[in-house]
Amino acid sequence: MSCKKGKEAEVMEKANTVITLQLPKGFLYPDIPLDNLPTQNRIELGKLLFFDPILSRDSTISCGTCHLPDKLFADNLPKSIGIDGRIGERNAPSLLNVAYQPSMFWDGGNPTLEQQVLAPIDNHNEMDFDVNKVVERLKKHARYPLLFQKAYNQEPSVYALTRAIACFERTLYGGSSAYDEYSDENPSALTQSQINGMNLFFGEEGECFHCHTGFTFTDNSFRNNGLYSVYADSGRARITQNPSDIGKFKVPSLRNVEKTAPYMHDGSMATLEEVIDHYSKGGHKHPNKSPIIQPLNITDQEKADLISFLKALTDR
Repeated sequence: MSCKKGKEAEVMEKANTVITLQLPKGFLYPDIPLDNLPTQNRIELGKLLFFDPILSRDSTISCGTCHLPDKLFADNLPKSIGIDGRIGERNAPSLLNVAYQPSMFWDGGNPTLEQQVLAPIDNHNEMDFDVNKVVERLKKHARYPLLFQKAYNQEPSVYALTRAIACFERTLYGGSSAYDEYSDENPSALTQSQINGMNLFFGEEGECFHCHTGFTFTDNSFRNNGLYSVYADSGRARITQNPSDIGKFKVPSLRNVEKTAPYMHDGSMATLEEVIDHYSKGGHKHPNKSPIIQPLNITDQEKADLISFLKALTDR
């Protein structure tokens, strides 16, 4: 009997030991808040909560409703569908590599993964609920009280709820593409068309690398890309209240971009061809448009090469 208890204690201690996240080769270790270092218990609790519709008012919508694993944690809809069939305001981006984002959402309206958990719960078009009522449900649940106790040494709370989901989200990575293999000194990993597209992408002729840089293929800045002359969604200006930020949205990662259509903050472009055409033409006039967005006037073959390279960023 004592041997069995000793084994259980050993398993419990292991599940609460801080673990090292498994990252794609070449990726930096992400910054993680000291009060939410990853453990097996925290990650498993966060995963359970992420996919549990208990977070929404009528228990129909979970985080995983709009961020599906088989769609690379996006949903391939122009705008997500929330509670009661309500249409969201923006396109749902993939959550892969979200651990590296210094701010959350298209407008950067939330500074941390932990705090962003609250927004969809409260949002009228998403879960339309009160996080305190979520906690009341969790306290009455058959399993959650013990799982919270194991993970955060407390009963269900807003503090632990937000941290657990963030802890799970920091385990989501994408970085196993043909491009990664090519960068790891396998010259045969890319086709000639993909290499041509890569050279265009990282050259001044293509300009793409100015915004889509680093191993995540984003500089996480906010830019007006000339999508519209008049914006129905003010973007970053909604947060800063600065007119010079109207029409600016976070530069998205291009990893797995082939699989995460439609594109732009409002999902208004269905294909990569439309996206490349937009940038080739230089976008619409707008006083806040980034000076980087200028007509490229690239040829049809160069467009095909660029798209071919973007497809080389798809995880295998």
